[in-house]
Order: sequence, then C-alpha cells, then structure tokens
Amino acid sequence: MIDLRNVSKTYHTPAGTLPALRDITLHVEGGEFVVVTGRSGSGKSTLLNVIGGIDRASSGVVSVAGTSVNESSERALARWRCSTVGFVFQFFQLLPTLTALENVMLPMDFLGKRPLNTRRAYALELLTRVGVADEANRLPAALSGGQQQRVAIARALANDPPVLIADEPTGNLDSETAQAVVALLDLLTDAGTTVLVATHDHEISRRATQRFTLCDGRFDRGLHP
Repeated sequence: MIDLRNVSKTYHTPAGTLPALRDITLHVEGGEFVVVTGRSGSGKSTLLNVIGGIDRASSGVVSVAGTSVNESSERALARWRCSTVGFVFQFFQLLPTLTALENVMLPMDFLGKRPLNTRRAYALELLTRVGVADEANRLPAALSGGQQQRVAIARALANDPPVLIADEPTGNLDSETAQAVVALLDLLTDAGTTVLVATHDHEISRRATQRFTLCDGRFDRGLHP
C-alpha cells in the first residue's frame, strides 16, 4: 500500500539547506497500523506530507496505493489525495463557518464521486460511526476538542480512502478522549484501512503493527511487534 525507497527531502531556506528526511525506505501492507515516533523536528510531519502528496520528495521513489506520487501532476495529485488519502491533523482544521455535517460533506463535494442526493446521509452515517451524530448541526466552536477530532476523522473517511494519515491525533485531547480516538483507529485497521500515525502517544505506539523512530530525518530503528 505504501512503498518508499531512498526518499530524501531537503528544504532550501535563506539560512541554507535543511535536510528534513534522509534516505528513508519504508514498506507498508494494506490494513497495517504504522506508528512513527520521534522528537519535534525529527521529520515526522514531513514524512507524512511526502506520503500524502502534500509535499514532494527531493529524491527517491514514493508509491502509495499504486500511484507514483512524485511523478503525478499537481492537478492529478489533488484529485488523488481526495480519493486515496484521508488526513487527520492535531489541530483539527475544521472550517469554522461550516457545521460538523457540512465539514464531512465537503470532501465528497470536491471529488464528486458519490451521488449528490446521498452525500448528506453518508456524512451522517460517518458521524454516527465516530460517535458524534448528535452534534451534526453544530459549528466547530460549539464542540469540545474530542468532538472536533472525531468530526475530523469522519471528514477524513468521507471518500472511503484506503489510507488514513494522522499527525498527532491525540495531542490536544484529554486521556479518556484520546483512548476513544485510539480505539476508533483500531476499528479502522480492522476494517482494512491502512493507518499511518505520527505521535508521542505511547498508547497508540503500543497498538502498532510496525513502529519506527525518526531521528534527524533518519530511521533510528524499526520495531516489528
């Protein structure tokens, strides 16, 4: 499902070049729960962005769900992201002027794959799946952090992507809510979704089928529980 070979990413800044990833090789099968750990600045978010097509690798091969990410045009990549990769961010990134239901419907409207008259019902089904259907008509500001993260997960699943990428998904949640989010990620992998998480959360790390530690843009070690 995810195949990286000798991937590097270098940013060019006024202060000089900044190597964020160095010669990363990674292979992930479909339905795996993969965790990437490491200190802030180690390259975790860059790795997720390269895999998800938000950023392009400077060198190497990035293949996700059969698509060569680095070789795709920007237009093709935007549509590919919408259909193939769901993103969950630490700070939720919900649109503040849209209700929870409308936030979940938005990716369906962008892709246009699902019939228009079914999108509302499917968005409500996803909100039910993550346990916040009662909040469907509320704006994000009226929701707790845990509720917003659940809505963000529902939005990430809107187009049934085979890959879910989460960057510190429990970083702003209390322990009880964080456990509920981790349990939800477990259910997604049980259903066949490939989940890739960057986190400091030991509870998430404990659930991983593969676990890697990044240090200065390199894999420090790989554990295969």
